[in-house]
Amino acid sequence: MNFRMHWILFLVGLVGCTQTPKVGNLRADELAGHNQQGQLKSLGQELTGELLFDFLLAETALQRDNLDVAVERYAKLARETRDPRIAERAADVALRARRPDEAEEAITLWVDIEPDSINARQAAAALFVSIGKLDRARPHLEKLLSSEKGSVDKAFMHLSRLLSRHSDKKAALKLLQQLATPYPDLPEAHFAISQAAWNANQLDLALKEMKKALALRPDWEVAAIHQGRILQKIANAEAMTFYENYLAKYPKANDMRIAYVRMLMSEKNFVSARDQFQKLMRENPFNADIALAVGLLSLELNDFDGAEENFKKALDLGYEDPNNIYFNLARIYEVTQRFDAALETYQKISGGERYLPAQIRYAVLLFRKEGIDRARQHLQRLTPENEQQRIQLILAEAQLLREVNADQEVFKLLDKNLEKIPDQPDLLYDRALAADKIGKFDIVEKDLRRLIELKPDNAHAYNALGYSLAERGLRLPEALALIKKAVELAPEDPYIMDSLGWVYYRMGNLSEGLNYLNLAFTTRPDPEIAAHLGEVLWAKGAKEDAEKVWRSALEANPGNEMLLDTMKRLMQ
Repeated sequence: MNFRMHWILFLVGLVGCTQTPKVGNLRADELAGHNQQGQLKSLGQELTGELLFDFLLAETALQRDNLDVAVERYAKLARETRDPRIAERAADVALRARRPDEAEEAITLWVDIEPDSINARQAAAALFVSIGKLDRARPHLEKLLSSEKGSVDKAFMHLSRLLSRHSDKKAALKLLQQLATPYPDLPEAHFAISQAAWNANQLDLALKEMKKALALRPDWEVAAIHQGRILQKIANAEAMTFYENYLAKYPKANDMRIAYVRMLMSEKNFVSARDQFQKLMRENPFNADIALAVGLLSLELNDFDGAEENFKKALDLGYEDPNNIYFNLARIYEVTQRFDAALETYQKISGGERYLPAQIRYAVLLFRKEGIDRARQHLQRLTPENEQQRIQLILAEAQLLREVNADQEVFKLLDKNLEKIPDQPDLLYDRALAADKIGKFDIVEKDLRRLIELKPDNAHAYNALGYSLAERGLRLPEALALIKKAVELAPEDPYIMDSLGWVYYRMGNLSEGLNYLNLAFTTRPDPEIAAHLGEVLWAKGAKEDAEKVWRSALEANPGNEMLLDTMKRLMQ
């Protein structure tokens, strides 16, 4: 019987029934501890009409989604009854209502009533970690660790994952060091400290603690992989030696060998990486997971034949998630221009997280083979499981329409769907881009300003609005401020760097514009960045350099509309 029904039967039964109701195999008065004086031992006070009213009001408010009333009434009930079940319920309702102060009050009361309750301690620890009060979380975590006895190792691993999401990495590290003090011989405690030190960018401490973990448990492959990762940050040569020595001692450590291969590949040491591939396959000829791993690593090396062979082998060996393999095989068929095979393979994907991306890729290939109408029909026949999938399908259809320059249709599609899902950030951004294409600049500005209100950390919204103003020569100081804000939010983005260079050019600062455009083009030799860079070079009189940039970009991107328009406009 659920919590709510238990309490309704319990309270109504004691107040209004001449015959005591039953809950399961117990009578309500036995469950509650009702005595001859009408006192409830579990509640610790007389059951009054006011108490019953508060309870029923709280539950009714909860059913009607009036969370504020439910929170207040349950908090009052918890304080007055000091019943742990009511305190737990009050905490749960407060958390659902996103009212952390009331949740803290209820959980603190719960722990005070039942200091030995593991559930109460877990709730307190989780809440205080989530709201950043690590000092308040510490005593509860200490109590939980001491109660774990035979599974304290798993508790430290869980704690490591929990605290890795905390924003104050140094505080999380300090807490883990304090919690680990009573466990000097537990490898998982040192592992947790090492992970926290890594997150706090204290690499020397991270390495020291991971070495302690491995000294206590030398064959712990997970710890070895993490030690290798730490060493890579400190000194690649030491990392290489560590991998080789560990694998010589534990040649069947497959995950460690895969980590070693990734390092070799990052160092462009492809010959040694291939040797390690072969060792993996020799040691594990019938292991589907290894075949998949080798296939993925081959794909990173652009060894499409090797990747295809190993993906098919993983399928033959019965890999548990064939949808993932089919997706990667289909992508190989696309890259190698076997489009019919790609279409057929995408259709083999029957579910999971790869299903929708596969159907979108199928639509793209169908568009190339049979045209826009067939591709749109395919997308429109799909049934999204949630709003996010619906958004993905709308954006995919909009992109197909862009491929045939149906800019008015793109705008209509997005406009219609924003009526159904108002203020959806992705649709707002895409409609702004579509509006820009058809000259509806009032909508461009309205949508992007609304997006900035909804998502003040969306760098692309600031960038798009600033670029739109700069492109039209409007309010250039404001455009510059918007794009600088975008750079602040995403300093490595070459497209935003391109916008910054372009607005400086529009403001007449050619030298500053050229600096940023050169930086953007070096990072990402995109044809539209090339168009901007060439135009600024041309304006500075470096016409040969401008033509060189344009023609180089045109070789890699023949037919790019913006690049061709820029060249035609300036070179005539």
